[in-house]
Amino acid sequence: MREAMLFERQPENHVRCNLCAHRCSIADGKKGICHVRENQSGILHTLVYGKTIARKVDPIEKKPLYHFQPGSTSYSIAAPGCNFRCHWCQNSDISQMPREQDIIMGANASPEQIVSAAQQSGCESIAYTYTEPTVFFEYTLDTAWLAHDAGLANVYVSNGYMTSDMLQIFHPYLDAINIDLKAFREDTYKKYIGAKLQPVLDSLRLLKQFGIHLEVTTLIIPSLNDDPSELRNLAGFIASELGVDTPWHISRFHPTYKMMGISATPAETLLKTREIGKEMGLRFIYLGNIAGHDGGNTVCYSCGKTVVERVGYHTKITGLNGTNCNYCNADLNFRM
Repeated sequence: MREAMLFERQPENHVRCNLCAHRCSIADGKKGICHVRENQSGILHTLVYGKTIARKVDPIEKKPLYHFQPGSTSYSIAAPGCNFRCHWCQNSDISQMPREQDIIMGANASPEQIVSAAQQSGCESIAYTYTEPTVFFEYTLDTAWLAHDAGLANVYVSNGYMTSDMLQIFHPYLDAINIDLKAFREDTYKKYIGAKLQPVLDSLRLLKQFGIHLEVTTLIIPSLNDDPSELRNLAGFIASELGVDTPWHISRFHPTYKMMGISATPAETLLKTREIGKEMGLRFIYLGNIAGHDGGNTVCYSCGKTVVERVGYHTKITGLNGTNCNYCNADLNFRM
């Protein structure tokens, strides 16, 4: 536990947390929506600094990041907690632990130990993932400073609900990010997530302005966010606001957590969604959580040649010359 950053004092020992878009006003002795930031006598504290609930070496493609350091490994860490309450959370046992069980578990690991472990594992980056990294911001920031000094990249896998205040501080140390754009309707965010859509869109625009490598993921859930008109609007936002070369990962839903009664997404829905993305001008659209399709390959938008082949998380670079297509020299928006 340590004093948090990005808060302001208010009357009667309340504090305002300015880390995420909830901007919680927290009374003395109480916690914010994330349940990992607590007001103690008018000072906000983070309860998860140095608490790792998960540590693992992953392929960078698992984040998923397909256009950033392809074929490399990323030292992935998480602390408990989240500022969302998605009904379909695949990591609810650790993301919702502080809120649902009122406990915070995790092994102690200093930023220096994380960076050292990443180096010893032969990783090219550190990924802050599995839960929402914004809620353990101070831990990621201290680790990210050291990681850059050690020649390692920093990666966030996030719901995009951080404030501009947070990104102003963190963006010089953030090399790549995958944002989960969960839907394109405010009522979906309100009912199933406990948040708002607009702050996520604002973060996406700001990340683009900062020049951080950006990829977007949308989990397609039957009857919740699979309406073609909504998906067309979502893909159109990516194309017009973030750029047509922004990779879009569309993933198949499987029943989990509070949505066990919803069937898995039909493969046909993902294929139709990919066509919608193409119609809106997106150049790189990938299918996730589905076998038997070539939806993981990178195909040059200009000449149609396959330049990166992916089977599961196995990656084979076949047609890249640096970050360009080896066949026609088109820029394919890779960061190596």
